Amino acid sequence: MNKKKPAELRSARWFAPDDLRSFGHRSRMMQMGYANEEMAGRPVIGIINTWSDLNPCHAHFRQRADDVKRGVLQAGGFPVELPALSLSESNVKPTTMLYRNLLAMDVEELIRSHPLDGVVLMGGCDKTTPALLLGATSANIPAIFVPAGPMLRGNWKGRVLGSGSDAWKYWDERRAGNITDADWQGLEGGIARSYGTCMTMGTASTMTGIVEAIGMTLPGASSIPAADSNHIRMASASGRRAVEMVWEDLKPSGIQTREAFQNGIAVAMAMGCSTNAIIHLIAMARRAGADIGLDDFDRASRTVPVIANIRPSGETYLMEDFFYAGGMPAMMATLGDHLDADCITVTGRTLGENISGAEVHDADVIRPLANPIYSEGALAVLKGNLAPEGCVIKPSACEPRFQRHTGPALVFDDYPSMKAVIDRDDLDVTADHVLILRNAGPLGGPGMPEWGMLPIPKKLVRQGVRDMVRISDARMSGTSYGACILHVSPESFVGGPLSLVRTGDLISLDIPARSIRLEVSDAELSARKAAWTAPEPRYERGYGWMFSRHIRQAHEGCDFDFLETEFGRPVDEPAIY
Repeated sequence: MNKKKPAELRSARWFAPDDLRSFGHRSRMMQMGYANEEMAGRPVIGIINTWSDLNPCHAHFRQRADDVKRGVLQAGGFPVELPALSLSESNVKPTTMLYRNLLAMDVEELIRSHPLDGVVLMGGCDKTTPALLLGATSANIPAIFVPAGPMLRGNWKGRVLGSGSDAWKYWDERRAGNITDADWQGLEGGIARSYGTCMTMGTASTMTGIVEAIGMTLPGASSIPAADSNHIRMASASGRRAVEMVWEDLKPSGIQTREAFQNGIAVAMAMGCSTNAIIHLIAMARRAGADIGLDDFDRASRTVPVIANIRPSGETYLMEDFFYAGGMPAMMATLGDHLDADCITVTGRTLGENISGAEVHDADVIRPLANPIYSEGALAVLKGNLAPEGCVIKPSACEPRFQRHTGPALVFDDYPSMKAVIDRDDLDVTADHVLILRNAGPLGGPGMPEWGMLPIPKKLVRQGVRDMVRISDARMSGTSYGACILHVSPESFVGGPLSLVRTGDLISLDIPARSIRLEVSDAELSARKAAWTAPEPRYERGYGWMFSRHIRQAHEGCDFDFLETEFGRPVDEPAIY
């Protein structure tokens, strides 16, 4: 049922009045070959496209934008494509996380400043998905998300390869001398065989799955491989639905409730999600005015098992297999009472209605609750004197022996100093050591790079060691694995306890008890703190300067303080005079 009439469309402020300014708007549209009949009384749907020649995850978005346009036209809308900042995880340095909030600002201002009634958000590569949602949430006009979709399975000599996860695995084998240079080149050509995002359960598939769970995509959209013809049809269907959402006045504020974000957390746990999910989902929830924090993740991790048998938490399958097994609707149907089925979604129906009748076609890929691959959730939040505001580990992807561990610290002040010595045969390190990397957080990195999966020292790799406890204020790729403790907050760059650790200090880890402790007395830590000197700022001008003055810490979602909902009153519609 339509709630809006053509005269009430937001774009009508630009095009409908009989005045000089609207004459200019209409005449300039005619300059591009559009007739008034194409626009008059029709919802203008902005297609926010993050395509780039340097973003392989989005290489198909030029064509998909046309598919979305076709759907918009079929539903009686007027499609317009707007380019936005493209954040290629593989090519943007020092890290895409430095620019997530910049893309969010780009999207918010694109929407607010243009004559748009609704938007289709095209993204998928790791930081693109949360950034698009952050911007659209703040702008709060009808919005629907089109995920890029995972790439096809990798292949090398008949072996199925998973992006990221197998890169780390075989790199260690090369360092150990177990594979040749020719093997490595073959892996390089076989690990990424099509456009699309990582086909492991990395950050890309984690975040698009979360966005579907909170109700911002069409049912099943997040699971469709990028190269599958179903993806084309989904893009067109999203265009059609965007037009209907405008008439229905269905906005993000009507979808993104606290309960919806709790659904996102439950689905993240069941997927065996990327650790990055915590930072992004907290930021997204805070933009929507929903009270979500680390404790919500830890509560869910105690009750929601990992049932998606996808690498790296799983051992065998990839996202293509997940799609064939029934995809996200089937997994959510399996979760049952772990989800709030009454949440409204972009379809205008509830989550429960969307997944009604969804079936699992392979019970080894999407496991029943009674036979999970990991009995608790994918993530655990640890706290203690080393991380007063918390830190994160992915227990489902590390060796069981590290559930409880105490070992001496080996401290590196930055990544270059670690890289310079990690392969030395005379490095004083054992498999029981705890590798520490600091000054890699939001301010220290800068931008909190994905350095948290520190390489195992080469001398230990040759001995067969493939996992160690590693602690940092950095992030790690969702395709990574191992006993990596991440997002230590507050970060060392601002004087957090991680800055006080010295080589040889004992560190105790207890995942079941959710604790992490530096075994040093409070008096000694106070003395070290008094002697600590703040490092020099990373930036003295430009975007980095602004970033450094407004970025939140990891446990707060790393949003800019001035972009959060409670910072000030909502921004008015632009004046047109």
